[in-house]
Amino acid sequence: MIIITGATGFIGSCLQARLYDLKEKTVVIDWLGDEGKWRNIANHVPTDLIFPEYIDDFLVQHCKVIRAVIHLGAISETTARDGDLVWKTNVNLSKKLWHWCALNQVRFIYASSAATYGGANQLEEFTDEPNHIADLKPLNLYGWSKQVFDRFVLEQVRNHQPVPPQWAGLKFFNVYGPNEYHKGKMISVVKVKFDDIQKGGVPRLFKSDRDGLTDGAQARDFIWVGDVIEIILWLLNNPDVNGIYNCGTGQARTYLDLAYAVCDAVGCKREVEFIDMPQSLQGQYQYFTQADMTRLKVVGYQRAFTSLEEGISKYIQDYLLRPDPYL
Repeated sequence: MIIITGATGFIGSCLQARLYDLKEKTVVIDWLGDEGKWRNIANHVPTDLIFPEYIDDFLVQHCKVIRAVIHLGAISETTARDGDLVWKTNVNLSKKLWHWCALNQVRFIYASSAATYGGANQLEEFTDEPNHIADLKPLNLYGWSKQVFDRFVLEQVRNHQPVPPQWAGLKFFNVYGPNEYHKGKMISVVKVKFDDIQKGGVPRLFKSDRDGLTDGAQARDFIWVGDVIEIILWLLNNPDVNGIYNCGTGQARTYLDLAYAVCDAVGCKREVEFIDMPQSLQGQYQYFTQADMTRLKVVGYQRAFTSLEEGISKYIQDYLLRPDPYL
C-alpha cells in the first residue's frame, strides 16, 4: 500500500492516476472540499480516502502493509498569511510523518519547493547541494515553511537520528498540466494564457521593469507534470537514492516562449499584449529561475524532459480543449 497525502490536489492526483494505472493499492490522505477537487480523482479512484484528522489511527492500524508515504499535501499558496495554520500543516504534519516512517521503516518522499530559493536570480543560486540549502532565504511564508522542514531533515541525517529507509525531498519548480483547475490565483501561467485567448483576447504578459531586459524575457523553469510524476516513480523504483533534489527541467524558458507556444497549440496568431507590472510586484519580481539538475542526474536519473512546446501542446490539445479536461 502507498499513502499519498494531498492526492486530491494537482500533482497528487496526477500521481494517483499513474499509480492507479499501474494497479498499485493507494490510500489518499486529503479533503475533497467544495472546489470540485473530487473531479481530480473521479477517473482514478483510490483504494480509500482518509481525512487528515484520522491519519494517526489509520497509520497505527495499517503500519505493517504501508510500503511508502508520498507526502504532497500542504498549504501551497505563496500568498498564505495564517502562520499558525501553515506551521501546523506544512511543518508539524511533515515531522510527524517523517518520525512515523523512521520508526516503522517506511519509505518517505515529500514535496519541497523552489520557493525556498527566495529572490535567487542567478543560475549558481539554484543548486540543491545540502550545504547551500541550509542558507536559503525564502521570501514568503509558504517557502519558509518548506525550508524549515528541509533543514529539519538535513539535521536529522547529519545528527545520525533515526531516518526512513529511503527519504527524498523534491523542490518543485513551475509545474503545469491537467487537474490544476481548483488552484485559483496559484494556477499555472499556461492555463492563464490559454484563458486569455478563450475569452477573445491575447495572452497578456508583464512588461519588464529591469534595465537591459526586454518585455517578455523574464524566464522560469517550467516543468510538465508528467515529468514530475516520472521522477517520483523513479525514486520509488530506486530505494537506495536519498536526498533533497531539484525538480525542474534544468532549462529556463521565457514567458514570451510560453505565450507563443500557447498560441501555437490553440491554433491562433502569435500575438501578445504587454501590461504594466503591478506596483506590489515591482522590485520583488523574480526574473529568472532554473533548476540545477546535476545531482539528480549523478544519482542515476537520465530520462529526458518534455520540451515547453510539447508539454503545452499536450496540455491544451489533450485536456483543455476537451469537454472533460481532467486526467
